[in-house]
Amino acid sequence: MPKNKELKLELPSVDELFTTEEERLDANREKVQEIPIDQIEDFPNHPFKIKEDEAMSEMAESIKEYGVLVPVLVRQKANGSYEMVAGHRRKCASRLAGMKEIPCIVRNLTDDEAIIIMIDSNLQRERILPSEKAYAYKMKLEAMKRQGKRTDLTSTPVARKLKGKESAEILGEQVGEGKDTVRRYIRLTELIEPLLDLVDENKIAFRPAVELSYLGKDEQEQLLDAMQYEDCTPSLAQATKIKQFSQENKLSEAVILSILQEEKPNQVEKIKIPKERISKFFPKGTPEKKIEETIVKALELYQKRERQKQSAR
Repeated sequence: MPKNKELKLELPSVDELFTTEEERLDANREKVQEIPIDQIEDFPNHPFKIKEDEAMSEMAESIKEYGVLVPVLVRQKANGSYEMVAGHRRKCASRLAGMKEIPCIVRNLTDDEAIIIMIDSNLQRERILPSEKAYAYKMKLEAMKRQGKRTDLTSTPVARKLKGKESAEILGEQVGEGKDTVRRYIRLTELIEPLLDLVDENKIAFRPAVELSYLGKDEQEQLLDAMQYEDCTPSLAQATKIKQFSQENKLSEAVILSILQEEKPNQVEKIKIPKERISKFFPKGTPEKKIEETIVKALELYQKRERQKQSAR
């Protein structure tokens, strides 16, 4: 062997010399850690609404009694704090229950991996608002498209796109919706917040809302004012007509009012009572449905007493 030739030997590390294979595997295994709640930040632009409602109160009571049974999933940030990936409701309920720490699994995730896990974990909920679906589908679709451009192993599921399927179709298969329905939900993100709130409250139907999403923001503001003035919401036919006038640059407040005043098929005549005349009879924040039911019951009771008086004469 030549004297100057160097031998390159693969020497084991110190860890390999003094730890068993079982210990090394265990070190790489995900563990549940108790992390202070105040060190966990919410996921940026989290599209799902966290409400402190009755269901949240029930979860908080359960956590008080039994603790958090399923650990949340977080990822560590560069500054040492943590970012919630899956478990925002458990975090909120834990805080309401007076807990200072919460059991967590810490996982190393890219931004797109975190987005997809965050969306998928929340889409399992029983009830999801249209606005939540809209922004969730949009975030996940954008993440899937970014992954589809990559060539590493993490993008393997999305690589099916190369076999003739587009991201919207793949997403639709994953969430049990058609690709056109996915696109329609994403269109809702173009609505101004007050109109999107009306969609969540079932006051504007889904398909009319999609048509209205093509209006400019100023036109949507005009539409909202007209809806409040007329105390009505547009049907699908009316929304389609409003969209058509907008695309032809012919939409104005007068046109919107004219369309909203058109009689709808099977339209039921409504009696309008100024809210200020009846608000004193109900606690602040009473739902409109509850007010309507109470008024009807009161009228039924009044009618019954009037009949009793007439029969007693």
